[in-house]
Amino acid sequence: MRNKENRPLKKVHLDNFHIAGFGYWEGCEAFEHLKIGSRLQLVREENNQFDPYAVAIYYEEFKLGFIPRSHNHDISKYLDMGLDDIYEVRITRITPDVHPENQVEVILYLKNQNPE
Repeated sequence: MRNKENRPLKKVHLDNFHIAGFGYWEGCEAFEHLKIGSRLQLVREENNQFDPYAVAIYYEEFKLGFIPRSHNHDISKYLDMGLDDIYEVRITRITPDVHPENQVEVILYLKNQNPE
C-alpha cells in the first residue's frame, strides 16, 4: 500500500477492539496511567486454558486483558512465528463511565517492515 507520493506506508490499520477481561486483570490498577495514544504490548499465551489463541495486552508491567477471542486467531499465528515486531497497538479511546469491558478501546496497526 502506498501514500499519495507513491511511497510505502509506514503502517496500516488492521483492527479496533475493546480489551477483553479489562476488569478482571490489572486494568483497574493501571487505569490512571493510561492515556490516548499510549503504546501497548502483545504477549502470546500459548498455554491459556480458556483460549488456545490467547494474546494478552500489557501496559508496562500491567496485564490489562486480552485481544477478544473473535479477533485473535490470525494475530496469534504471527506471534507464534516470532513476528511480534509487525504489530503496533495504541489506546484510541478511554471511557471511564461505562462497564469495564468497554472502558478501553485500542487500535492495532500492521507495521511495514521495509519502508523506503
